[in-house]
Amino acid sequence: MSIVLNTNALESEAIYIFREVISQFDKPVLLFSGGKDSITLVRLAQKAFFPAKIPFPLLHVDTGHNFPETIEFRDKLVAELGLELIVRNVQDAIDEGKVVEESGKYSSRNSLQTTTLLDAIEEFKFDACIGGARRDEEKARAKERIFSVRDDFGQWDEKNQRPELFDILNGKIENGQNVRVFPISNWTELDVWSYIEQEQIEIPSIYFSHKRKVFMRDGLIWSHSPFVFQEEDEEIEERIVRFRTVGDMSCTAAVDSYAATVQEVVGEIRTSTISERGARIDDKRSEAAMEKRKQQGYF
Repeated sequence: MSIVLNTNALESEAIYIFREVISQFDKPVLLFSGGKDSITLVRLAQKAFFPAKIPFPLLHVDTGHNFPETIEFRDKLVAELGLELIVRNVQDAIDEGKVVEESGKYSSRNSLQTTTLLDAIEEFKFDACIGGARRDEEKARAKERIFSVRDDFGQWDEKNQRPELFDILNGKIENGQNVRVFPISNWTELDVWSYIEQEQIEIPSIYFSHKRKVFMRDGLIWSHSPFVFQEEDEEIEERIVRFRTVGDMSCTAAVDSYAATVQEVVGEIRTSTISERGARIDDKRSEAAMEKRKQQGYF
């Protein structure tokens, strides 16, 4: 990691936000999925508090249906940087009867993460949850402030948000409330990849071109996996693909790609006419799928 900060306005803004979190909240946590955005957050947090260690833990809400490459990378990163990692599992909520496992063609555990997240916030009394959501990803995320207040049920009211004028961030909350914080809210997918290239940040191998067993459904490339429902007439094939966004296997589609390096991915994104979230299967449930999940307490 470079000790001297480059004159990067987006990086400087993110570092400012991290430092505001530490100054305004008692018990923050960084929501970590093992994807490129949360990995970028870790690098920014390192810079914000260097030479000290990152002063808050990472929290991974594990659906149990994650790509093995992502989990392996998560554990490797945490071990290398000496970070505190908290893992809470959706399977536990299913076993306890708090949520019901979906079934059928489009079954996914993605929406079930909300209950596990809210339980973890209550368990550890986190008052600020730092996430890697960006406004360019999806229209519901474009509505959120950088400090996004949630009520004591974890719910988000998109019509009742605080103004953030002149980069002034107001973290004052009532008992029971918590705040979701988005340090890279103003970044684009290309900004993130350009930063990864500039900082030479290591990311999971599934972001790069590789051969994988897949099948086609609704014009999307689904991963063949025991966790993904598959019709008998949906034929398995091997294709050269990569992933632009990483959720778990049941909610993230692949894209055809031969981009095997960060530089090649950056070039591919520059010419792409399809949004990053176009490969997110869970967003296609309805026009307001993301907004409804966020209103219930989702990331």
